[in-house]
This record gives sequence, C-alpha cells and structure tokens, in this order.
Amino acid sequence: MIGPKAMLARLHRAVPAQAQALPLVAALELARRRGWLQPPAALDGHCFLLTVEDLGLQIRFRCADGRFAAGPFDGTPPTLALRAKAVDYLRLLGGQADTDTLFFQRRLVIGGDTALGLEVKYWLDAVSRPEWLTGLTRHLAAGAVAPHAG
Repeated sequence: MIGPKAMLARLHRAVPAQAQALPLVAALELARRRGWLQPPAALDGHCFLLTVEDLGLQIRFRCADGRFAAGPFDGTPPTLALRAKAVDYLRLLGGQADTDTLFFQRRLVIGGDTALGLEVKYWLDAVSRPEWLTGLTRHLAAGAVAPHAG
C-alpha cells in the first residue's frame, strides 16, 4: 500500500510543471494582494526553486514587477534554491522557526545567489504573520511530525 507522502510525490511528478507551481503561486499572490506578504524589490526578476524533500516536490516560481508567477520552465537555473522538509517550511511560514536556526541545524539548505538568499532571509524573518496563519501552520506542523497509524 502506498503512503500519502509517496502518493503526493507520484501525483506531483505526473502533473505538468506549470500546474505544480500553481498552489504555491496562488497562495503567495493572495498573501501579496491582502498586504500580508510584500516582496522586497531585490526579489524582482529572479527565479526560485523550492524543494520539499520529504514530499518529493519541486516548485519553480519567479517574482516579476512585485508579483509572484509560476515558472520559468525552460530550463533556466533558479537564482535561489531552498530545500527543506514540509514541517520546516511550515514552521518557517508560521514564524515558529527562523531561517538562521533551520540553516545552522542543516534543516534548510540554501543555494545560489548569496546576497539574494540574505535578502529573502531578512524578509521572511521580519514579515508579520496574521494570527490565523500562525495557528494553522502550528497545527499542520504538529500533524506532520505526529506518528501515524499504519
């Protein structure tokens, strides 16, 4: 019997790259439009790759004109790549962990443009999060590390 993580990874690989990025890009754009997550100008024109190790997900997106968009999908290397497990991304998103802690614990791997990486780090660490997001990510992170009955 295939587990939920393996099933998600298999489904992700079967979906075209453009569609793989849509949920994240839609969430980033919603947060931007609501005023919760305004990208700094330094992100403009850059491509990013987020890898969720334990789920086998790779998501490409870019920041252009202060907005988030899927892609590029033409083989262009990302300017900045981040790699972590789902629970660590959730903790980072909810403000329960900071980038330095995750980086020095080797739970967050950052590759590519160092200056851009620092810009993203300062931005993520400084952004204020809505209370509901903090609660939601805490709940999801707790569920991600809880033992599951097989």
